[in-house]
Amino acid sequence: MKPNSNVLIIYTGGTIGMINNPKTGALTAFKFDDLYKVIPELKQFDYKLEVISTSDPIDSSEMNIENWADIANTVFENYENYDGFVILHGTDTMAFTASALSFMLQGLKKPVILTGSQLPLGQIRTDGKENLITAIEIAGMKDANNQALIQEVAIYFEYSLYRGNRSSKISANHFEAFDSPNLTPLAVAGIDIDFNTQGLYRTNKTKLELFTGLNPNVGLIKLFPSMPIESLKWTLNFNLFKAVIIESFGSGNSFSSPRFYELLEAYINSGGIVINTTQCSKGSVAQGKYATSSMFSALGVLSARDSTTESILTKTMFALGKYETNNDRISFLTHNCCGEMTI
Repeated sequence: MKPNSNVLIIYTGGTIGMINNPKTGALTAFKFDDLYKVIPELKQFDYKLEVISTSDPIDSSEMNIENWADIANTVFENYENYDGFVILHGTDTMAFTASALSFMLQGLKKPVILTGSQLPLGQIRTDGKENLITAIEIAGMKDANNQALIQEVAIYFEYSLYRGNRSSKISANHFEAFDSPNLTPLAVAGIDIDFNTQGLYRTNKTKLELFTGLNPNVGLIKLFPSMPIESLKWTLNFNLFKAVIIESFGSGNSFSSPRFYELLEAYINSGGIVINTTQCSKGSVAQGKYATSSMFSALGVLSARDSTTESILTKTMFALGKYETNNDRISFLTHNCCGEMTI
């Protein structure tokens, strides 16, 4: 009998891929060829599951653009052969990877779901087992028209499915490790899996597009009271960074500093792009609402609106790599590409 769905599991590294050695008690890499032995419940799915690893599974703290490209290429090359994809990934940079993949793989009409765990798969109280089972279940689910129910990059963690480019890691030691602060979860798993059908993203593109040439020359400034303004000369240097993201106060506000204004103006005049995002986990930038953000508006600083830092950072890397002119880059950065911001 033909399976209802074919799901490809891509292992990139992380805590979920570790298991206790029964002889030594030490954590060792899990052999995902034995997936059905460790999680026999998976046999109950009417799915065909296959597992592959990226070329060099790593701790997610070591993730970089090359690793993102490896993952994106793996999805792209196998896209026609599977109904859904589950990426096993360390939690520390999962939101960065999910955001990057959402821009690298535009035009998705199939699910790409990242998941992982706070405890290794081999530990008794692991959260990895439920995360993996439900992520696989969702990756293979279809609607009444036999189309994929989820058609975007998402993160599944501790009973909730979040849009990947709207997600942030919020806890280092709780199972509820992720949140989507400015967007309702795409689904919540209880006795049933309840989907927010009105919030599911659907692309207007007719085919999947792959672009992996991200440019990492992006600076990040987090404002704080009484910060030494002259220290910003290094970051606001067009020879080093082609774009700079400012994590500002509240709804996009900054201290009033003529010297800060001068540095920003010189940087923008030299060809640099500056984007304003809020330090707050929830809410949106509203430049010009208060006098303390009027400086940004006057200079032509862009608003990231309600984007997460992970999302606007990877989106800027994409824009710098994909487009040659600042006009094209700015156009891309200020529009909603794949559900990452509210306009």
